[in-house]
Amino acid sequence: MMSFAPPREIVAREFTRMPKRFRRDGKRTEWADYNRGGQAVGCFLEGPCFDRAGNLHVVDIPFGRIFSISSAGAWSLIAEYDGWPNGMKLHPDGRRFVIADYKRGIMALDPGSGRVTPLVETYRSEGFKGPNDLHVAPNGDLYFTDQGQTGLHDPTGRVYRLSARGRLDCLIDTVPSPNGLVLNKAGSQLLVAVTRANAIWRLPLMADGGVSKVGIFIQLSGGLGGPDGLALDEDDNLAVCHLGLGVFLFDRVGRPLVHVKPPGAGLTTNLAYGGPEGRTIYVTESETGAILTAEMPVRGRVASGGGRRGRGRSGVRPRD
Repeated sequence: MMSFAPPREIVAREFTRMPKRFRRDGKRTEWADYNRGGQAVGCFLEGPCFDRAGNLHVVDIPFGRIFSISSAGAWSLIAEYDGWPNGMKLHPDGRRFVIADYKRGIMALDPGSGRVTPLVETYRSEGFKGPNDLHVAPNGDLYFTDQGQTGLHDPTGRVYRLSARGRLDCLIDTVPSPNGLVLNKAGSQLLVAVTRANAIWRLPLMADGGVSKVGIFIQLSGGLGGPDGLALDEDDNLAVCHLGLGVFLFDRVGRPLVHVKPPGAGLTTNLAYGGPEGRTIYVTESETGAILTAEMPVRGRVASGGGRRGRGRSGVRPRD
């Protein structure tokens, strides 16, 4: 058994919280019936990402809503539709967002009009189990997880790649609850949060586009469910949202460097790098509807499609 030095602890602070006028407390939803034990939820935030101007965007899964948040913490509803948006990233063209929708498939959002339209709804004429999160590679390829209700009882979750040319391939279909995912800096490995196995898997990408010798990169323990959203910094350090425990930062060989502790026992689900220096993580705390922030030691990796035009009008530099 290997042991490491305890990671440096940072206490996160609350940046903003969903205004009361947007909450839908006490309202039952079908999504919450099967994903939150039937409890009524006023919101459930996920998918934080920045546009090129540096505005933060988040989704509200059970109510099919997408919000924009200014650098001052002001909330605006920019879309509401019949879906369960989960993961979200800025498209490489910088003019739209791509959404992993648990109910509908892979969708595209025009933030100007608020219109949400389908990009990919089926694979070989079959519907998806329930897309969860996505990652856009520098070459425009889109990787996404198809989680649905999979877990240790049903290890049939999938990871797909939609090439920039429109080819859709299933890379693996034996994952017990695939969630957040990100490519390493070299583009040679895909790291995937496997929530119900409480682990981060490493998928080596072969020259022919497939994967081989898939293995466990980091085995976690505890928490309220397992790892969720992932992000990388410029040194290939991996930030992992661990449900109920906050955010952990691991180096490129899996050694723990930093633990970001939420102010309470928060359900920290996903994160994105931002801030004037690119070192601030913005974390969705899904149950309370709060956005938490913390300063990290290394700048986040610049997201595909965003962050290359400077700070923009909000003063928040987008990172991924």
